[in-house]
Amino acid sequence: MTAFTNTQDSADRASVISAILAGRLSELARDLQHDQDTEAVLTDVVRAVLELVPGAVDASISLVTGRRTVESRAASGELPRKADELQSEMRQGPCLDAAYEQRVVRVPDLSNEVRWPAFARAAYDIGARSMLCIQLFVNGDNLGALNLYGADVNPFDEDSEQTALLIGAHAAVALSDAREIDQLTEALGTRDLIGQAKGILMERFKITHQQAFVILTRASSESNIKLRDVAAHLTHSGEVITTRKK
Repeated sequence: MTAFTNTQDSADRASVISAILAGRLSELARDLQHDQDTEAVLTDVVRAVLELVPGAVDASISLVTGRRTVESRAASGELPRKADELQSEMRQGPCLDAAYEQRVVRVPDLSNEVRWPAFARAAYDIGARSMLCIQLFVNGDNLGALNLYGADVNPFDEDSEQTALLIGAHAAVALSDAREIDQLTEALGTRDLIGQAKGILMERFKITHQQAFVILTRASSESNIKLRDVAAHLTHSGEVITTRKK
């Protein structure tokens, strides 16, 4: 009878924990929907990881460009930043494996890790004891991973992994939306900037907008500078770049 009661109590506790987690994940999803830029998304994801994932005391999101350079974003402290620097320098580590090849990489004990011996030793020396890395997205040669750090060895269990995966799934969708917003904003900004530059040329030389655009594109070609940058230079200085960059 006692065993049944204990089992029932455990089941009840698990049910309550699951309900709380589901509620917080729903809140996270709503928060991420309202975030209008990538940095806000990254910050909210890291905050949620530290609050919801058992065993996580530090976290960051690693953005990998060109399958080589690892950039630490929204890091909760110095440890994640330093660990990402090590992975970038050594071109090995759990973040890279999670981003390139696997969806989840769990590192129970960095002092006994043999998959990336150089990174493991260096990471242990700066204070890392354990890690859990979750793939967020793969976009050509640009990748993203969510990195969690434990205060001691073996802090992450199956519950930690499943919770991190759920947060990662929400983050992946939000990051995709945020990148599209960023790209759209940049495109609109470029269009407006070129429009301003054309307006300056049209007013100065009494020419049509097509003729003004030809001047800008020719300046871009002759100087080997992007059209957006040529337009920005004109709007800020009043001069058209004509010198070819060496």
